[in-house]
Amino acid sequence: QVQLVESGGGLVQAEGSLRLSCTASGRTFRFRDACMAWFRQAPGKEREIVASISRRGGSIYYADSVKGRFTISRDNTKNTVYLQMSSLKPEDTGAYYCAAGYTSGLVTSPRSPDYWGQGTQVTVSS
Repeated sequence: QVQLVESGGGLVQAEGSLRLSCTASGRTFRFRDACMAWFRQAPGKEREIVASISRRGGSIYYADSVKGRFTISRDNTKNTVYLQMSSLKPEDTGAYYCAAGYTSGLVTSPRSPDYWGQGTQVTVSS
């Protein structure tokens, strides 16, 4: 059984920072072979890509709305992917989901991941 467990969410004021972590586990899960991504979903809205990082970290994608403010990274020795979020805005509020997909490229569509985490809530107050 594969598990993706997110942590680091919370309540923060606008312009503040948060760091999300997602640790993968499971006897059959090959973290090094998986593209890892962060998605988010605000109430009443569809789930959207935030950032994605390829298996070795050589390719990275950011949604336009977070470019220059968010940084995705991964540590293949710890089976963990991170999302450093800075200069947070109220519109960044939502549930943030970690996702994994076995692809040599990048996961950018919510239809693509093979596995999902349960999500962690991020709330940015104005």
